[in-house]
Amino acid sequence: MRILYTNFHPRNGGGHATYVANLARSFQGEHQVTVTTPSTSRLFAQASRIPGVRCVDASFSTRPGPMLAEVIRLRRLLREGAYDLVHVNGSADHRQAMLARLGLRRPPRIVWTKHNTMPVRGFGHWLRACLGTDGAIGVCDHVSGLLRDSHYRGLPVHTVRLGVDTDHFRPAVPDESRQARMELLGEIPVGTLVLGSVGGTDRAKGWMTLVQALARLPQSDRDRFRLLVAGDPPRGTLRQEVEALGMAPWTVFPGLVADPRRVLAASDVGFVVSFQEAGSYAACESLAMGLPTLVSDAGGLPELVRHGIDGWILPAGNVDAAESWLRDRLMNPLSADMPAAARARALDCFSMPVFAEKTLAFYRRVCARGQPI
Repeated sequence: MRILYTNFHPRNGGGHATYVANLARSFQGEHQVTVTTPSTSRLFAQASRIPGVRCVDASFSTRPGPMLAEVIRLRRLLREGAYDLVHVNGSADHRQAMLARLGLRRPPRIVWTKHNTMPVRGFGHWLRACLGTDGAIGVCDHVSGLLRDSHYRGLPVHTVRLGVDTDHFRPAVPDESRQARMELLGEIPVGTLVLGSVGGTDRAKGWMTLVQALARLPQSDRDRFRLLVAGDPPRGTLRQEVEALGMAPWTVFPGLVADPRRVLAASDVGFVVSFQEAGSYAACESLAMGLPTLVSDAGGLPELVRHGIDGWILPAGNVDAAESWLRDRLMNPLSADMPAAARARALDCFSMPVFAEKTLAFYRRVCARGQPI
């Protein structure tokens, strides 16, 4: 199959970049894969290092002047590459793919992945659903439900959960955990329960809920926990709130880490307690490393864990519920079965082979339908 991936992000790209790079890596060699994205992007750098994957520098503007020239270049690429399928990941690249294939003698199918929980409505979505989409992927059932309740309802819609490299993200051995704890937390009492997240430090990530809940505990109980929150070190009001609660000694910000496995290796429990979230690489990576994972009930997060088996689900932003969960951890230590259950959950649901197999099956389903209009 000849597959073209598009992504409009000119810089980091976040989960979009990881998503496309994982697919390109999974299909290289077996399929002809091209990635078109700005050359300034993290995705371009990642995809360029994958043997056999072609990378094409492209911009996806929203202003009419630049967009016209970009659509013409993309149309030329579609014609020359004779692609079977274009996999788009955002509104800007989706729009241009729709325009570029119009009138082609052999137009490629277009598959769109929706990565967020934003509403699906408006004229733009109606137009793309009618003229520029042959199938849509939701990264969780919650997102797929949004698609089925929108202009895309008449198209194939399928849930394909995010995939992570479960060989790369694997349970740490005891020496790795001890070294990571010393490096990131210094000397802490034996038996301290470390809650770690690599999901970022934006307010919407919900980690302040745990900070506020932990602040309610007596210091003797609080001393039995540490919060390890990786990402851009919080500034301004967020930092001030942590300090005003007196929680700086129990809340550690290692910053942007080159290898998130170090943070997770230092942790006993992973957490992603966002106020809004579709799929979460941070939660999947935590599970893959054998960490029971605490998630909120926002968006697709509760689909990732089985409550009480490999993780827990709490109401998003509910400090009372978070406090109860912390107190329960004091009374009821982690079950010895939970780490193995977390790892098994990742292997069964979020491994790269599962991710690639389900995505490719959907490609074939879409391509087996009649020629797009």
